[in-house]
Amino acid sequence: MTGGREQAAGLSRRASLALLGAAMAAPAMAMPMVRAGSAHRFDRAWLEAEAQRLSQAPYTPMPEVPEAWRDLSYDEYRMMWFNPQRSLWSDEDRPFKVDFFHPGLYFPRPVEVNVVENGEAQTLAFDMSLFDRTDGFPDLPVDDTMGYTGLRLRGELEHPEIYTEFAVFQGASYFRAIGAGMTYGLSARGLTINTAAPEGEEFPEFTRFWLEAPAPGDTVQVVHALLDGESCTGVFTFRITPGAATRMSVEVTLFPRVDLAHVGFAPLTSMFLFDQTNRAGHDDFRPAVHDSDGLMIHNGAGELLFRPLKNPAQLEVSSFVDDSPRGFGLMQRARDLSDFEDFEARYDRRPSLWITPGESWGEGSVQLVEIPSELEVYDNIVAYWRPRAGLRAGEVYRYSYDMEWSAEPPRPRDVAPVLNTAIGGNWDRSRTLVSIDFADHPALADEPEAYTSVIRANRGVVSDGVLERNPRTNGLRLTFSPDPEAHPSMELRAQLLREGEPATEVWLYRWSP
Repeated sequence: MTGGREQAAGLSRRASLALLGAAMAAPAMAMPMVRAGSAHRFDRAWLEAEAQRLSQAPYTPMPEVPEAWRDLSYDEYRMMWFNPQRSLWSDEDRPFKVDFFHPGLYFPRPVEVNVVENGEAQTLAFDMSLFDRTDGFPDLPVDDTMGYTGLRLRGELEHPEIYTEFAVFQGASYFRAIGAGMTYGLSARGLTINTAAPEGEEFPEFTRFWLEAPAPGDTVQVVHALLDGESCTGVFTFRITPGAATRMSVEVTLFPRVDLAHVGFAPLTSMFLFDQTNRAGHDDFRPAVHDSDGLMIHNGAGELLFRPLKNPAQLEVSSFVDDSPRGFGLMQRARDLSDFEDFEARYDRRPSLWITPGESWGEGSVQLVEIPSELEVYDNIVAYWRPRAGLRAGEVYRYSYDMEWSAEPPRPRDVAPVLNTAIGGNWDRSRTLVSIDFADHPALADEPEAYTSVIRANRGVVSDGVLERNPRTNGLRLTFSPDPEAHPSMELRAQLLREGEPATEVWLYRWSP
């Protein structure tokens, strides 16, 4: 199960973010060491041929680093850190800099990092001199198994000549990004296999990276990654443009080793602990704790759906069946500090992430996996596209998609978004009330009487809706009461119409009494 398995080895979310902290200063130096004799020609066709070659042989994982590195405690691991003034291209006139992560603790297997320029690639050797250490860091062996376990990209996001980080690749096929002024939150992955399946999930890994050296003035950093795992190999090319919104254009080629019935494209991983929908049972001074608060889908029929996230009592998997989806993503719509009252975590600054397919993805479903969790340090939300036909061994699959990491992702339809959802008992606890706030929007400028509320449930009954203006947001609030009767749960759907046309997103929710 994915929930607590942050990145490759169960690393807690807050711990992993702490390990991305700032480093101490030191004199600049030239490019990190290059392995002698490692030069090789490189283009994407060569990389695809390499991935296909690997897919035709048994899977062999990268070797582990020495045991002493793997046995580092959390505190010892933090006693060593990368010096950003010794980053790749630190002394060159290039728009981006690259830092590296050392192995150990949660990251026992290194990755290979290559630098590409003029069609030739060279492999970087592990270089201890790139890291600073405290006196308490143990004296550890360095042998041929040593390597970096990931990389961090930095650019001039907010101020000239100040290089701040905007993306990190580390752990299995996990990566994350932010726009200017944001803090890290949800993550993405290259591929999911058997997520939440009884036989257990497989975590293929990015084992080798190729960084294309940018020229002065370039605005895009290109990163190629080789995916390898027991069931599949593949090639990923990321064209990353940082800014107020960081955008990635992703090109994928997959070579399955075996038939894959349950595979996920463009998977997203996040954390949702509680908000007003499930406040009961959480003894916490904060009104909400989450990196994302809803799944948004622009389906092939043109509908814009919004499904608030939940922290369920037991594992729940929801399938939103579709043909040729236009987009989906995990949203963080709560944007005020007062929504969380957490001065350290700053959940109000976590990015939303929107996926736009580059071509028709055909029949399948957006899958939403919600895993019970008691602590905010564990990711418990997964969303991805699951192709209906799966993948067949020996065939080649190509697809592409765009990613936007931003505070406010693109609005595919000009309708009022869902702003907030609250669920709880009425004044005498005789029934449950569902309250949906739709944001202030030109489509909702008329009096409430001008709109029709359409409320449906797959079982049980729902009351008529009460629609009123919210004086705080100036949007409209829809309130109704669900009754599952003898059923354990209900699938709820609500939307406001104006003269038969959609005025709001479609609100969806699975409610259990």
